[in-house]
Amino acid sequence: MSEMDAILEERERDLLRWRSRRGLVENDLYIEKFFATYGSQLTRRHAIGLSALMDLADNDLMDLFLRRKEPEGALDTPEVREVLQMVRKPV
Repeated sequence: MSEMDAILEERERDLLRWRSRRGLVENDLYIEKFFATYGSQLTRRHAIGLSALMDLADNDLMDLFLRRKEPEGALDTPEVREVLQMVRKPV
C-alpha cells in the first residue's frame, strides 16, 4: 500500500472535517454526508482532493457538487475527481 492510500488517523480526519466546514448550508450537507459515508475509509489521497476543493469559493464548490461544472486547470486532478465522485454518489 502506498503512502497516498494510507487511511487517515482519527486526528487527521477530525482536522480535515473541521477545515471542511462551509458558509453555505447546502455545501455543509454534502460534506456531512461524505464524512458520514466515507469518514472511516478516507485516505491521504482523499484528503488532498478534499483540501483542494475546500480552497474554492462556496458557489464554485456547489457548482461542482451539483455537476453544473467539472474541475478545470490545476483543480482537475485524479484526487479531486475521486472525491467529487464520492460526494456526488447517491445514497
